[in-house]
Amino acid sequence: MSGSRMRVARVYAGISAVSAEFAENGIAKLQVNQTDGYAYRSIDDVMARLAPLLVKHRLCILPRVLERTTGDRRAGDRSLLFGVCIKVAFDIVSVRDGSAHVIEAYGEALDEGDKATAKAMSAAFKQAMFQTFCIPAPEIADADASSPRPEVDIQQPDPVQGWDQWSRDIQDLIMGCESEDAIVRVQETYQPLLRTASRRRPDLFTAIGQTMTTRKQSLPGATVPGRQARGNSSMQAKSGNGTAQSHSVNPAIEEQARDQTSA
Repeated sequence: MSGSRMRVARVYAGISAVSAEFAENGIAKLQVNQTDGYAYRSIDDVMARLAPLLVKHRLCILPRVLERTTGDRRAGDRSLLFGVCIKVAFDIVSVRDGSAHVIEAYGEALDEGDKATAKAMSAAFKQAMFQTFCIPAPEIADADASSPRPEVDIQQPDPVQGWDQWSRDIQDLIMGCESEDAIVRVQETYQPLLRTASRRRPDLFTAIGQTMTTRKQSLPGATVPGRQARGNSSMQAKSGNGTAQSHSVNPAIEEQARDQTSA
C-alpha cells in the first residue's frame, strides 16, 4: 500500500457533514406530552430538519424491519392497549459512491387502535438518527425562556363514589382521629386528591378544611387558636403539590388510620 492513498467510503464523509450541521443548534424539544408533561422532539421535528441535510450531503436512509413482536396490555382504566416492539435496520447510503453503513435500533409503542406499529417505527427512526448524527437537544433560547408555558391539564378520574360521598368519608375519617398527627397523616395520604378537589369542588375542599380545624380544636390540649389556624393553612399548602391521583376512602383505610393513631 506504499505510495497509494487509502480510499474512504463517502458515506462516512456524509454522516460527518450532517453531524456538523447539527452540532451547534441540534433539534430542540418543543413538543409536550399531554399525559405526563415531559418535553420531546417529534418525528415531524426530526424530519423537517434532517431531510434537507440528507439531500444536501447526498445521503439516503432506507429502513428494513428485522423483527416485530406484539402484545396486549391494560391501561390504568382497564382499557385495552395494543403493544408493538420492532427491531429496524437503517441503511445509510451515499449517492456519491454507493457506500453504505447499517444502523439498528428498537422501537416500542402502545396504541388503542391500529397505530402502534407506526409509532414504534417513528421511535426507532428517531433514536437511530439521534445516535448516528449525534443530534443534541439545546436549551430553549433566552427569548423563549421568559415566555410562560401553558400548564398541561392532566385529567384525573373522580372518586369512584363521587365527590360528595368522598367528602363525607374524609370528614368522618378526620373526626375519628385522636391526635393532630393522625390528622396530618390523613392530609398526606389524600394530598393528591385534596389538591384535585380544591380545583374541581372548592366547596367540598373548604368544608374538609373546616372539619380539620374543628377536630383539632376539640382535641385535648388544643387551646391555642393560632396553632389551629396554622394547621388549617398547612392542609391548603400541602394540597398544592404533587400529581393528582384518585383515592377512595373505605373502611379498611379508616381502620388502618385509627390503628396508627392509637399506636
